Amino acid sequence: MVLPLSAPARSSAPSVSLASLDQLWFQVAGTVCNLRCRHCFISCSPDNHSFWFMSREMVRAALEESAGMGVEEYYFTGGEPFMNHDMEDILEDTLRFGPATVLTNATLLPPRRVDRLRRIAGASRHALEFRVSVDGPTAETNDAIRGAGAFERAMEGVGRLAGAGFRPIVTAMQSWPGDETAAKLCAFRSSLEAVGYADPRLKILPPLLIGEEAHRSRGYAPEEAVTHEMLCGFDLDQLLCRRARLVTADGVYACPILLDFPSARLADSLSEAVRTDAPLAEAACYTCYVNGAICSNATTGTQCCG
Repeated sequence: MVLPLSAPARSSAPSVSLASLDQLWFQVAGTVCNLRCRHCFISCSPDNHSFWFMSREMVRAALEESAGMGVEEYYFTGGEPFMNHDMEDILEDTLRFGPATVLTNATLLPPRRVDRLRRIAGASRHALEFRVSVDGPTAETNDAIRGAGAFERAMEGVGRLAGAGFRPIVTAMQSWPGDETAAKLCAFRSSLEAVGYADPRLKILPPLLIGEEAHRSRGYAPEEAVTHEMLCGFDLDQLLCRRARLVTADGVYACPILLDFPSARLADSLSEAVRTDAPLAEAACYTCYVNGAICSNATTGTQCCG
């Protein structure tokens, strides 16, 4: 169980105003996922119904509300977005507004679905991207975190995406010592090339010490928190909440990391949330402070190649 910071600590935390709404995120699958990963920062699982799916109508309403706000990219996360039966229709709607990225575990991508995604992308002038979460370059390393059989199914999904002309960004949480990263990247390339994905795009992310990861490894130490002094001279554009908001079935949040924290819920509507400062009141904000806006496709603050 994740405990929020006390009210006094939250009220004294620094906050960040929105400079521009460059990215709009959707918690399109809520906290429902077909996997039960041991590092998931919002503890998504088949039976976590803390947040439910967003309907196509909910997403469309937010897309229309965002028109004219300058959004450059739309992101879809969960849970597993492809558990939402409206996902393909949602992407068709979104690509009329701008580029879209789906964060997926790639285990629910049969040939028929990938073929439709290829046709949806081909019919739009905007790009459709995929971020695929794979947390080890072998079944042994990945499945220890993501569950038995997850690696094989994810590799099949990545291979189908690559065969359809997509270049997914394969994203892994760094669960190994830093001096092993070069070898891990090499092993990832070999595994991906084996399923037909040559010259893959890879992104290594730091762990977020909340949710399941707090139980698997550790939680944040008391000194791992963002203070007012730390923001003096700091480039606020390194923080996702400076240029993004997250729309859910239950209001608008500062970012996709802090779904379990009431302090991150900014408003009922997007129009109100863009006028509301985001408090850096939770310990997970420290990871973004140190590493940059880790959630987006941008490489700032992360180890990335390809």
